[in-house]
Amino acid sequence: MTDVSVERRGHIAVVTVHRPPANYFDFALIHDLADAFEGLDAGDCRAAVLAAEGKHFCAGADFGGGGAPGERVDSSRLLYREAVRLFRVGVPVVAAVHGAAVGGGLGLACAADFRVTVAGARFHANFAALGFHQGFGLSATLPRLVGAQRAAELLYTARKLTGEQAVALGLADRLADGADPLPAAMAFADEIAASAPLTVRSMKQTLRAGLADEVAAATERELSEQARLWATEDCAIGIAANLAREVPVFVGR
Repeated sequence: MTDVSVERRGHIAVVTVHRPPANYFDFALIHDLADAFEGLDAGDCRAAVLAAEGKHFCAGADFGGGGAPGERVDSSRLLYREAVRLFRVGVPVVAAVHGAAVGGGLGLACAADFRVTVAGARFHANFAALGFHQGFGLSATLPRLVGAQRAAELLYTARKLTGEQAVALGLADRLADGADPLPAAMAFADEIAASAPLTVRSMKQTLRAGLADEVAAATERELSEQARLWATEDCAIGIAANLAREVPVFVGR
């Protein structure tokens, strides 16, 4: 069984994550997503939409289950290797972001070429509020999208953005009406699919040249810092406060 489905609609494919309500990911989910997109690359798909079932697009990794920092490092290393595959996808991908794209879930959204969202969505690089380093390649992707200064601000402050704010900053590309971005994401994919497919793929290769390698290097650095910070008192405080929906009070240890 897999929590990823692929539905073809002509030259467009809708790739959907089925882990409602929060769509937390793990190695298996990212592996299945990468397999799904590589399968589309091998066919005649001209554009893909990445969507998610449930209340949120993706809330990242689930830390509610605990686990020793060493176990987290080992599992994250495998997960990041799979994540890099998403950045080598040849078909253009439009992410339909509703609800929350938080932490690694924001990283997943940023792996797509474009993001279509709604006003009520929430984009949140929450790592500093949890007490550990950003991951999922956001060190490479976030500055590309919003610029180095804005990326630093979002990471250092863990500031939440609405869908409207994300579009204004360039983190998202289009704002859809209502609460469901999927129809607008499909319309965007239709526009892409109407263009010459070989040309579009060639353009993507040029525009994103080296990005997968940048993400691979970034995730190595990210994981190294995550491994160090997961073992700190501040990280324990941040995760506990997040689970209890409280404001963390960090101690610098």
